[in-house]
Amino acid sequence: MTTPTLLTAEQIAPAQQRLRALIEQLDKIIFGRTEATTAVTVALICRGHVLFEGLPGLGKTELVRGLAQLLDLSFRRIQFTPDLMPSDITGSSMLEERDGQRRLVFQRGPVFAAILLADEINRASPKTQSALLEAMQERTVTVLGETHRLPEPFVVLATQNPIDLEGTFPLPEAQVDRFLFKVLIGAAPVEVLERVLAERPTGTPPAITPVMSLVQLADLIALVPRVVLPRAVANYISRLVTATQPTAESAPAMVKETVRFGASPRAAIGLGLAARAFALLDGRPQCGFTDVRHAAPLVLRHRILLQHSARIEGVTSETVIAELLAKVSEVGRPLPELAVMEKSS
Repeated sequence: MTTPTLLTAEQIAPAQQRLRALIEQLDKIIFGRTEATTAVTVALICRGHVLFEGLPGLGKTELVRGLAQLLDLSFRRIQFTPDLMPSDITGSSMLEERDGQRRLVFQRGPVFAAILLADEINRASPKTQSALLEAMQERTVTVLGETHRLPEPFVVLATQNPIDLEGTFPLPEAQVDRFLFKVLIGAAPVEVLERVLAERPTGTPPAITPVMSLVQLADLIALVPRVVLPRAVANYISRLVTATQPTAESAPAMVKETVRFGASPRAAIGLGLAARAFALLDGRPQCGFTDVRHAAPLVLRHRILLQHSARIEGVTSETVIAELLAKVSEVGRPLPELAVMEKSS
């Protein structure tokens, strides 16, 4: 096994500085949402997609638009509605006549953007929502048997209203699992509203100047897998994700009583990657248990499907995650010999 090269202070310091500068500028666009701006930044360098949930008017759209402007990346917004068709997202082949000959020419849809805002994604039908599945997982779009590569990076930032509002459709579980994070946007506190009224009387965000180039962003993305994931931390992640399954012997009693389906292996991979990114943001060459605990609610909250009776009783995925973090010990049974640290790129 080849031992990966640890990141040096000369590599970590500028990366941490750029990440913090991005978060600082995002905090100027949307006040009082540091948790959300940090989550978006971490997801971005993990090449992960984010699902925002909250009522209209809380700044979700401005946050996503501002992120694209700060990074000077191509940005497209799709307003999801019940009559939206899959081809309205992916694009379609049109019959064109050139030089006296007719042929099908692919017309790219709005999905061909580095930052894609899927606004009110749960307003569209499940069929249309699923048009993003291939794009989110494979970063490609296939139309009439022809596969088209999406730009790099490609990140979907979707917003949805709470499921119990009229005219919405729950997202398919397969698609929900493609989101690295789910970020909850609640009502703004009094001090935030007061600041908005004082500094943004018309609601218009400030002028935005890019803080990072595409090359610098690519460098940050490449650094994340090089953050060391110690075997003890990998063991903790494995046991934490396994414990979300109600059929697992190690699952806490609450999970067995309230959870219908737990997190997938994709959640374990995402949790490991997010822990690495949080460590890089904190200026460390290897991640620890604290990074996992920080990332766990973001990664797991949308991947735990509760029983109907549990929801009636007021149990939420947040309640279950808190129980998991309290009951699953950081010290567990040793893993068999395997490599959990990736080779240095």
